[in-house]
Amino acid sequence: MYDVVLLALDAERNAAGGCGTGGACCAGPTADAAAGQQPAERCATPRVPVLACADALTARGARVETVTARSDAEIDAVLARFDGPPRPDGLTWPDPDGKTRLVVATASDAQLRAVLRRLVRRYAPPPSRRPADLAGNRTVPDLPPVGVLPLDPARGTPHRDLAAQLGLPRDPAAVATAVLDGTARRLDLLRNDGGSVTLDGALLGAVDDAGRPLPWRGRVEVDDVVLSTGDDPLLACAVGNSGGYARLGDVALLAAPDPTDGVVEVAVAVPVVTRRTLGRKRVRLEVRRARGRAVAVIPRDERVPYLDDGVEGELSRKRSWWTEPGAWAVWTS
Repeated sequence: MYDVVLLALDAERNAAGGCGTGGACCAGPTADAAAGQQPAERCATPRVPVLACADALTARGARVETVTARSDAEIDAVLARFDGPPRPDGLTWPDPDGKTRLVVATASDAQLRAVLRRLVRRYAPPPSRRPADLAGNRTVPDLPPVGVLPLDPARGTPHRDLAAQLGLPRDPAAVATAVLDGTARRLDLLRNDGGSVTLDGALLGAVDDAGRPLPWRGRVEVDDVVLSTGDDPLLACAVGNSGGYARLGDVALLAAPDPTDGVVEVAVAVPVVTRRTLGRKRVRLEVRRARGRAVAVIPRDERVPYLDDGVEGELSRKRSWWTEPGAWAVWTS
């Protein structure tokens, strides 16, 4: 039977996750408890899926360890258990026959991405030491499959996080079954030259206080296709591995993003002014799309806000994303 590590990230490490990580904010006495009041449900509830999943795994005979990581170093200590035997070339490589399986308890896609980012950092060889057994269209080997345990499985209709888009189980017992008896579904991964990864997608652009998109300018290239030279005002640019960033309001940006097709889908939204009868102006939104191996976005003058797997940032220089086909995997029923 398998050893299973059930990994959660501490809430203070990733503010986007809130208390849903089941970390320090839920583990000890809270300010409410010290005052003689019941702890807030938002802190108490998210630990339930973790405990339920651990119980389901244990009931099936698995040896389970739950770990709450509060730093990259603590994530790395967990991931080291998935190292393969020493290689003649000295590279650290995943063990393809390991009996240890990983479940990541996620309150947000950003937390799942944080773990995958550390997996890539651990196992991606430097360009100067590229081994002969690495696929020609990849810069990382096959990463160990992960089980995904969403921390909101019973709160009405799930939002369209990555687990929902992939049709992964949300019930803790079903997650345990997938990890022990399921199959590994391999998925594409986007790496970028900022040193991180993207599992779902990124949306570049900002809105004003009324929710209206604000124009910005930048060059957008997908392989040899230029979607914007930098002269046109852009309202948004979507970089899609999956479908979480496929729409801008009522407008479909990405046509059919697929995390298993080996390409990245990219779209830019450009406002186009046309004249109607009596000289009245009308603005329509033109969506330009392309698919390819890699995309580069180069802001022209301004800093461009963006969301990447739910993580906020600002782009002030060229950023490139490229596809790693089938690089990571999830356990699914």
